Amino acid sequence: MTEQTERSLAEQPSDTERLPPAAPADGGGTGGGGAGGAARGAAGGAARPAGPATGQTTADGPVPRHATADAPVLPHATPPPLAPPRPLGEPRTWPRDFTDRLTAPLPGVRALARIAREGKLRPPPETLPEIQQLPFAPGPMPAAGPTTLALTWAGHASWIIRVGGLTVLTDPVWSRKILGTPARVTPVGVRWEDLPPVDAVVISHNHYDHLDAPTLKRLPRDTPLLLPAGLAPWARRRGFTQVTDLDWWEAVELPAPGGPVRFDFVPAHHWSKRTLTDTCRSLWGGWLLTAPDGRRIHFAGDTGYGHWFEEIGRRYPGIDLALLPIGAYDPRWMLRPVHTDPEEAVKACQDLGARALAPMHWSTFLLSGEPPLEPLHRVRAAWAATGRPREDLWDLSVGASRVLAAR
Repeated sequence: MTEQTERSLAEQPSDTERLPPAAPADGGGTGGGGAGGAARGAAGGAARPAGPATGQTTADGPVPRHATADAPVLPHATPPPLAPPRPLGEPRTWPRDFTDRLTAPLPGVRALARIAREGKLRPPPETLPEIQQLPFAPGPMPAAGPTTLALTWAGHASWIIRVGGLTVLTDPVWSRKILGTPARVTPVGVRWEDLPPVDAVVISHNHYDHLDAPTLKRLPRDTPLLLPAGLAPWARRRGFTQVTDLDWWEAVELPAPGGPVRFDFVPAHHWSKRTLTDTCRSLWGGWLLTAPDGRRIHFAGDTGYGHWFEEIGRRYPGIDLALLPIGAYDPRWMLRPVHTDPEEAVKACQDLGARALAPMHWSTFLLSGEPPLEPLHRVRAAWAATGRPREDLWDLSVGASRVLAAR
């Protein structure tokens, strides 16, 4: 959480007055009282994620039952068919805000006062020497043809994904410093000039450590940008001409040498804010990338733990790799609803039904109170406790790459 985010949160009403009382849990829920239930409890009781009501008519026509966040999740029901791809660059009309999609109330003034008293949004000074041990191993990116699916971690939530012959960037942040945040503690894993031509960019939400305007300025203005609902005007004002924004469970396809690559926008437990007046005016979420041969990668963006992971896994069976955040989680009483800790990331990987986990959102910016190396130690321990193969934990160094084997 950046200092800008802290200031933004101070603008919110205190405790739970932003949202109506929680509705009874859906049939699919979060799978009991695990971390997701604790997250809602710590937040003081959250509204059930909501979208347009079943049968409601929106700017895009009637809302089918399976497309609404209000519809009960039936764990063993046949998943709904995937939505047909929408046109690229399609003009859309969105609600004024997406507050009804929050799965936990935003912290209010009392929470900010407590943080100020406790002073726990930075690691303890005695742990700062660990910065020198953060894994940084830049190397050449693997050659990638039309059938290759390869990843390179540039740091934080920035990945270079080679899929179907395309080069895709996720939440690219090549800046040394972002607004209100200490400078990055590890360099970017890949120099900008060493990148292959970028074929598309996906953005999870508009927080400054995920939507970095100086980095996007380096791109040609005809680079396709795939964005959460409500963010297209921001991109178009900056001269981008190939801009598509999507609601949850919507998708587009991009042509590629190996065949079309599908991009589905999926829910996350988070929120959005970039200025003093735009709280939740744009959506937030993750992305599901499907290669021409059917291999799937889930990029979670920024998220807390909760019921959405099971639902994503139900709708998109056979996820090969999940890119999940493991840092910026301490103190838990404040950050649990919006940032998974390492153990929750492992649980989310299991909920998704993903074969492998690639941790991210750590080792780059020190955004919260945990020691710099703690996320790595904890995710390795949590993964080992599951008994799953060690090689399926892709705990990459910043700058390192790995190729996903064909099925």
